[in-house]
Amino acid sequence: MLKYLNELLLPFRSCFSRQATFEWFVVLVVGFMLRSDHLGVTSVIRDLALNSRCYETLIHFFRSSAWSLESLRTTWIQVVHKTAPLLVVDNRVVLVGDGMKQTKEGRRMPGVKKLHQESENSSKGEYIFGHLFGAIGILAGTPQKWFCLPLFMNLQDGVKTILGWRKVDGEKEQPSHVVQMIEQGFAAAQIFGNALLLLDRYFLTVPALERLNAFHHASTARMHLVTKAKANVVAYEHPATKKPGRGRPPKKGKAIKLKDVFKTHAADFQAVTLTLYGKEETVQFLCLDLLWGQGLYQELRFVLVQRGGQCSIVVSTDLTLAATDIIRLYGYRFKIECTFEK
Repeated sequence: MLKYLNELLLPFRSCFSRQATFEWFVVLVVGFMLRSDHLGVTSVIRDLALNSRCYETLIHFFRSSAWSLESLRTTWIQVVHKTAPLLVVDNRVVLVGDGMKQTKEGRRMPGVKKLHQESENSSKGEYIFGHLFGAIGILAGTPQKWFCLPLFMNLQDGVKTILGWRKVDGEKEQPSHVVQMIEQGFAAAQIFGNALLLLDRYFLTVPALERLNAFHHASTARMHLVTKAKANVVAYEHPATKKPGRGRPPKKGKAIKLKDVFKTHAADFQAVTLTLYGKEETVQFLCLDLLWGQGLYQELRFVLVQRGGQCSIVVSTDLTLAATDIIRLYGYRFKIECTFEK
């Protein structure tokens, strides 16, 4: 175990300009692994039996100029790419992204703001004061048990004032939470190669697709989204090849309310048995390639799924991905929720 841990931590030496800082980094990593509670630096000192005078040194480590967060993050992704047993689908790794809202009582705490809860859980308040985190992980493990290994996690809203402390002239404003998730996912995809990013339905937006398309034009790396559509989603058929008369050709065809398709095309659904959420289930599905996004009209693959009397619509930007793979992959999205619980 110690030999394996040594092999994992040695690549991080290049991230630190001083040897002593790197050694404190190793102490903190081991301390976070072994601590029996979550009381901050004091739990590391207590469980590693360190001298109490180390408290200030460990506190200063987090503000040290001898290392940068970006270099640590890049090295961590490279270590994961080299050593972790990753889930690969069609030569693409599987990333998982989501946002997390953490309540905070200190309203003057940096990054705390009033946030709206989109969750359908009635036990949660409609509005809270807290932090909005964004996280990107990658699926690793074995076919019997996949888990989400975190790659990125940072505050993505309410930090405008903090960024203003070091903002330089000409620097752009911080993008939205949704766009930041796309940017971080693509940053990981550039290291791992091609990737699939699993996201909740909250992230199916026109700005997210536009940002993804811009990355594809500027880079050879490819990342496709697998997400979920809202129940009231409206898609469009392809326009006619030629419009009679004068005027520009149409960008879209007939509008389709996909929730109505469950009834109007019930006979076209196919039955298949898949492993979802750890057990085999029989689902019915219908795959449609339609245009979506007001003003964008990008072709997406919509998979209408009936499972246990419930209807849902799963979406992919990859038109070559099989419908059964889309359904199975979206079932893995919940793995990041387990990571948040840890």
